[in-house]
Amino acid sequence: MDFWKNYGSTVLLLCGLVIGGVCGVVFGEGAAAVKPVGDLFLNLIFVLIVPLVFFSMSSAIARMRGSGQAGRVIGISIAVFVGMSLVAAFVGYGWCLLWDPLRGVDKASLLSSLPPMEDQASLTPGEMLVKTFSVPDFIQLFNKANLLPLIVFSLLLGAAVPPGGKVARALDAGLDVIVRMMKLVMVAAPVGLGCYFAATVGRTGSAIISGYLNVFLSYTVLALLFFFLVHTAYMALTGRLKAFWRHIFTPALTAIATSSSAATMPAGIAAACDMGVRPEIAETVIPLGTNLHKDGTVIGAVMKVLFLFGLFGIGSGGLGSFFLIVLVALLCGMVMGAIPTGGMTAELLICAVFGFPPEMAAAVMIISTLIDIPSTLLNACGNVTAAVLVDRFA
Repeated sequence: MDFWKNYGSTVLLLCGLVIGGVCGVVFGEGAAAVKPVGDLFLNLIFVLIVPLVFFSMSSAIARMRGSGQAGRVIGISIAVFVGMSLVAAFVGYGWCLLWDPLRGVDKASLLSSLPPMEDQASLTPGEMLVKTFSVPDFIQLFNKANLLPLIVFSLLLGAAVPPGGKVARALDAGLDVIVRMMKLVMVAAPVGLGCYFAATVGRTGSAIISGYLNVFLSYTVLALLFFFLVHTAYMALTGRLKAFWRHIFTPALTAIATSSSAATMPAGIAAACDMGVRPEIAETVIPLGTNLHKDGTVIGAVMKVLFLFGLFGIGSGGLGSFFLIVLVALLCGMVMGAIPTGGMTAELLICAVFGFPPEMAAAVMIISTLIDIPSTLLNACGNVTAAVLVDRFA
């Protein structure tokens, strides 16, 4: 019973993808007959993304202002979260240069079967910056292709809303309704994504399946290396190396068993206290980090971007591309982590920033499903590490 409670949705989604992949291989182009079902599911998701981002970000900022969560511990926590996320992004980027997510896959045949991406080659860096973070008209904020401008607007709105007032309560109520709607739509995810995957495999052939398996293997190996090596390096800075490895395996196994960072919080707080972290810091940093700090998600975002780069035959070199990839990964791990059911939002953000067709969000959402368990391991244990670092420097 506990297994189904923790993994039921993931198992159903994986079953839908497996059945869809088999149907795509067996029926080939004929699998396009179920594409309208997948498109219907994606459209339902797309129309909820914009209000979800708007209500989530604005209400979160308004609540934070109203709760008085400020001061030295919060400031150091945010700095630690950003620093650790940057490390995760750099490691993920370097790993993908060594282990191409599409290694051994016929990219030419895949590219010929994919929808065209937006041409951004003619934009200067300044124009790209303006286009990425702003829009000229208010109404354009409510387009799924303009998620970053919407995030900026929502943050400003949340900062301007009087704490505890009618507007703040309306934002909370709006968020509650949208989250409920998203949960209802996600019930159909196994069928919707299964049909989308069947049509995709039927159109591109089985090569894309090899790409997904390669991404899963690459991410899993990196997650294990990151867990043992990078966390060891962090603990060397705090002088609590032995205490960390003596107590971290309880939250680590909880994260693997539940596939939920939120469910791992109690074990993480207890482990941090056993490592010598002051209780008030552990009880502040870990819940805050559960929403704002996700190393596994950051690494996953880097892989998703480079996976799409490989699909569309785009070179990943260049300083500009590198910094933009890192920025998007940080947003996916920190900003999108604060949004309920923020996975599809992160995928759409990737597509919007880099000009990929919106329907490719479903293609990288499949990656999220495959890497969910090792990603949760890094997310949850990363917050315990963050608590030890904050305790050391606060």
